[in-house]
Amino acid sequence: MLEVCVDCIESVVAAEQGGASRIELCSALSEGGLTPTLGTLKTLKSNLNCKIPIFCMLRPRRGNDFFYTPEEIQSLLYDIELFKENGADGFVFGALDANRNIDVENCKTIISAIGNLPVTFHRAFDLTDPHRMHENAQLIKDLGFKRILTSGFETTADRAINALKELVSHHEDLIIMPGSGVNSKNLEKILLETNCKEFHASARAHVANSDENSGSISMGGGKSDAEPRQVTCSRIVRELVDIAKRYK
Repeated sequence: MLEVCVDCIESVVAAEQGGASRIELCSALSEGGLTPTLGTLKTLKSNLNCKIPIFCMLRPRRGNDFFYTPEEIQSLLYDIELFKENGADGFVFGALDANRNIDVENCKTIISAIGNLPVTFHRAFDLTDPHRMHENAQLIKDLGFKRILTSGFETTADRAINALKELVSHHEDLIIMPGSGVNSKNLEKILLETNCKEFHASARAHVANSDENSGSISMGGGKSDAEPRQVTCSRIVRELVDIAKRYK
């Protein structure tokens, strides 16, 4: 199964056309993926009748601490309520304490609010202690998460084959989903050597700005405002799906 992370409607359409199995719906992939807007989810479910499952990211702000205040958790609880009412098929969440351990209490609060829908623990896992990866994976499962999205404690998944393989082999009742830097050049190796059943990619390509002068005034992103947008490409999705089909 290929899960595609997206941050715009255009990318969802391309991912579905390319044969993706699931969507991780975010905003601001440039920030690693934040909570999407309710309007985006409603448009995909009601207006476009998206046929594949949509999991909504629960991440209220940027930053690699994943250490959330009570007010931030409350904002996510409101988001969960609204997303569930409007057709979310699952969620993606992760929380750590100040020492980069799994934040058990906040995870319990979020899982309880979500109820029976599946939840993925995201790459906050990669900031925990690698020497405790099996202990933490078991804890995540015991809390009620169905899968872990991880790059195996490296910047990209293809650099962490051994860790990913070990996680997959030790936790058969928990889905280990490699993600970060997964592409058509390294997917075969990742699938073959880790034995994973699901993987995660953005499958994006650059899209030129429609207005050649659009970068002359910054909208707050500095030089990045002038850079081409990145949008999921149906051709790249199809390439990844075709590679994965060889290993079913």
